[in-house]
Amino acid sequence: MTSYQVSMTEKELVQSCIADDRLAQKNLYDKYKKAMFTLAYRITGDFEAANDVLQEGFVKVFRGLANFRGDSTLGAWIKTIIVRTAYSHLRKGKEFFEPVENIPPSSQVDWGHYLDAEYLEKAILSLPEGYRTVFTLVEIEGYGHKEVAELLGISEGTSKSQLFYSKKRLREILKDQV
Repeated sequence: MTSYQVSMTEKELVQSCIADDRLAQKNLYDKYKKAMFTLAYRITGDFEAANDVLQEGFVKVFRGLANFRGDSTLGAWIKTIIVRTAYSHLRKGKEFFEPVENIPPSSQVDWGHYLDAEYLEKAILSLPEGYRTVFTLVEIEGYGHKEVAELLGISEGTSKSQLFYSKKRLREILKDQV
């Protein structure tokens, strides 16, 4: 981290980015890219899609920085943009929330021979997109159902239902491996 990065407050960083300071913009991107890519990947389940979401999301961030009011941290504001961008990416051209009967049985998923963090990540990524998105936002990112409903434009009941079925599905996948 350069002294330029260390000495800037969040507000100064935002102001420098708005003023088209390329170094400040790079610093902002570098500060949040890893966490935002991880979030985008957890929602999309695809590296290429996560890269697309990251790029599109940061374009929105830089275009919208002048509208950042500071009601939350900059990281939380960026996270909201990435979540909405990832969700929008998933919705393009297909039904997002799948009926339970459309989900393949866990016996059709090839998982290997042991349970570890990578296996758990694969199990989460195998969830249908709606389940995976709600599970990621609630259980990994710590959002409440009301926040998820607002972010995704769904009801709180749908968020709760998607979480219930995602956990049920994960238990099915993991029970044979434990």
